[in-house]
Amino acid sequence: MSSLTIEGWYKNNIDDKPIPLGDIHFYVDGPLHLRLEQAEEHLQKTLGSEAMVHVDMHSLGLKLPEECGSLTDCQMRVYLHHECGQFHMVGHRTFDGSLFYTNAVLIDQLL
Repeated sequence: MSSLTIEGWYKNNIDDKPIPLGDIHFYVDGPLHLRLEQAEEHLQKTLGSEAMVHVDMHSLGLKLPEECGSLTDCQMRVYLHHECGQFHMVGHRTFDGSLFYTNAVLIDQLL
């Protein structure tokens, strides 16, 4: 299991400038890590641009800053950058529907 602390952001509208939320803490367990690797391999084979991986928010041990509030949904967006798989968390805030996301992490950095 990998414990991650990554900076989070939100946008009220897609064209707005990102607003920082602070640190987002979560865990990537073995099954999620495997799904991220499978998504990366699929993109490498198909030359796809991105893949969305569903996550169980309870297994993440997700800790969000108070000003973020809760999320209505949560997925990992997997994409390739220089042929290396990266992912970041995306979702929407419950109280205003704003787009929520984190900085990206290399899949190979996970334990």
